[in-house]
Amino acid sequence: MSRTLEICDLSDWRAGGEKRSQFVEKMGAALQDIGFFALTGHGIPLDFISHSYTMAERFFHLEQSTKNAYEGKEIGRQRGYTPYGVEHAKDNPAPDLKEFWQTGRTTDTPGFLANVWPAEIEGFEESIDGLYVAMEAMSSELLAAASLYLGKEESWLPDMADDGNTILRVIHYPPLSENAPEGAVRSAQHEDINLITLLVGSTADGLQVMDHDGSWIDVEGNHHHIIVDSGDMLQNLTNGLFKSTTHRVINPPDALSDRYSMPMFVHPRDEIDLTPRPEFIEMTGGKALYEPITAAEYLHQRLLEIGLIS
Repeated sequence: MSRTLEICDLSDWRAGGEKRSQFVEKMGAALQDIGFFALTGHGIPLDFISHSYTMAERFFHLEQSTKNAYEGKEIGRQRGYTPYGVEHAKDNPAPDLKEFWQTGRTTDTPGFLANVWPAEIEGFEESIDGLYVAMEAMSSELLAAASLYLGKEESWLPDMADDGNTILRVIHYPPLSENAPEGAVRSAQHEDINLITLLVGSTADGLQVMDHDGSWIDVEGNHHHIIVDSGDMLQNLTNGLFKSTTHRVINPPDALSDRYSMPMFVHPRDEIDLTPRPEFIEMTGGKALYEPITAAEYLHQRLLEIGLIS
């Protein structure tokens, strides 16, 4: 029987004192062990999450030609709509069986991509942007806790993500088609590129996390837990002390069912240097495991690898 993910209660962090210290230790240990944990006590109302999923369902059920009008090929599809079968996992040529919508921070800061919103769905912008704001604020708390676990100032990682390229991705995995390419799955095994990912619920099971022995841990789909994992960029910074763990979304036994999920990929600013820090190199064997690279360079490289830009 496979194990389950550690559950951390964000209300402990917010309580301060000894409870905050316990949260930092529990969360940090989970990221060091397997790179994943389930977060409860996050404070986002379940009806707000459910309403966001309702907005998502309404958008993805629009006519294909209407959805396609929101595809931004010229910006690497970093805002708006990405059609079914476009993205694939790194090193896996078979397309993922999903379509998705991406949105970033609503800001007038020069250099930021502007969000686009579907005019056809009343309330979509209000709901999805509201979820973005709540999730991003929560991500700063988690990055602060991770910083303390690593022996850094509380602001170390949050400062890197300040005005970063954080993305909220609204994903639809449609019912399986008889014409799906051989070997294609809803989301092939991969690692996330960013600092941390926050997955706010999902409407069905299917997410699996690879354990140390290569077995798969099933993650229940529900709105009560936010699933958090550390990505490649945080792994780079810590020279592997924090793990970027392989995970996937498998095809369902019922070919007629669909699935929705909403991960937030928390990114640092473009100029952040992801070179492993000397103190973590010392803690992980004395040898740098990753080459020097900036966040912008890393993101561009990955977008090429997964087919969002050419």
